[in-house]
Amino acid sequence: MKYPVIVAPFLKVDGMALFPFILVKTERMKQDQVLIRHETIHLRQAAELLVIPFYIFYLVNYIINRFKYNSHHQAYMNIVFEREAYRQERNITYLQTRKLYAWMHYFN
Repeated sequence: MKYPVIVAPFLKVDGMALFPFILVKTERMKQDQVLIRHETIHLRQAAELLVIPFYIFYLVNYIINRFKYNSHHQAYMNIVFEREAYRQERNITYLQTRKLYAWMHYFN
């Protein structure tokens, strides 16, 4: 499934998945296949968890990691959903072969 990609110049990051949209900072980033794949993985994760629980779990995982690592960057990079997305963002066939709840394999 293709998700709508919207340019949002106010973003502080290059891209963001806000179900069912992918937001990117610049028009050029709409062509960045690695970024789009990363955000599409998040949208698949969100769909699996029926959207709202995904965002709640994402936030709770970040908060727990923030206490664990005492660093925003480390906390963010160790969110289970980010671990899957970063690990697979360069795999061009991943979205065709990804199994349901694949993010569960990325717990520490």
